[in-house]
Amino acid sequence: MEIVWLLLSLVILYLGAEGLVSGASSLAKRIGISPLVIGLTIVSIGTSAPELVVSVKAALNGQSALSIGNVLGSNFFNIGIILGLSAIIYPLAVKRQLLKLDVPVMVLASVLFFLLFLDSKISRGEALIFMLLFVSYTAYLLISSKKKDTTNTGDKKNEDEIRLSKHWVIDVLFIGVGLVALVYGSDLLVDNAVIIAERLGMSEAIIGLTIVAAGTSMPELATSVVAAIKKRSDIAIGNVVGSNIFNILLILGVAGLIQPISTPDINYMDSLSVIGISLLLWFFMKKSSRIGRWQGVVFILFFLTYFYFKLSSM
Repeated sequence: MEIVWLLLSLVILYLGAEGLVSGASSLAKRIGISPLVIGLTIVSIGTSAPELVVSVKAALNGQSALSIGNVLGSNFFNIGIILGLSAIIYPLAVKRQLLKLDVPVMVLASVLFFLLFLDSKISRGEALIFMLLFVSYTAYLLISSKKKDTTNTGDKKNEDEIRLSKHWVIDVLFIGVGLVALVYGSDLLVDNAVIIAERLGMSEAIIGLTIVAAGTSMPELATSVVAAIKKRSDIAIGNVVGSNIFNILLILGVAGLIQPISTPDINYMDSLSVIGISLLLWFFMKKSSRIGRWQGVVFILFFLTYFYFKLSSM
């Protein structure tokens, strides 16, 4: 029966992603904010809602390994599988802002987590640092986006391809309904996936790093894949990069402020793997103006190798 619910959850996720991408693209064009910034903020925060719910609930229940594992695993899955699949579907154009600001921020957030978690703890003071960085980064994105001239040829062409809805209320409605469907669909998927994983004898840390992480990343997967199919590179990449930033700064910030996190079950190799694949993304972006299909394959192979070794350590 769990398999049936898993398949149903995937349908709900796809429909939710369709609504979110369409509404976010139209809203971005209407209010003059670039689709990239919409992807980095509204879309990525929305699709990170399942990770937020799972990690906060896990922290409150004393399941710190699940809370941390969910965030690290999701970040690894976001680049390894989601960005990999998206690039295979449609090569993704790399904007200068991603290379100069957003991906470096993502890498630095991963490194900061690694350093602060060396003692296997995230205190309230450290969680506050994450939250302050989250607020600062988001505010900078929104303010700088309004100041930039986005009327260059590339941006104008992308905006002309976006279908504008009849009213901004419709945009907001599509975004809202899409997010609700994504959260519900991912929750349905995670619940049934965890039941199956527990029957297979997986530990809490392994479940967090793999099954739950993949499950809570389904909104990002659905959203980025649909965006890639629609050739919305800005939203496809922005969703992944923004989600990775917010998973660490927002989710661990909120979870750590509510309840200090402590677990010895997440080792430094998990953090280093996230840093490694983030640096690989940055390297590919510096070398080319596009994330092509072969780079997408490399990301997927990187993830599968990590996944194999994690399962082998059970």
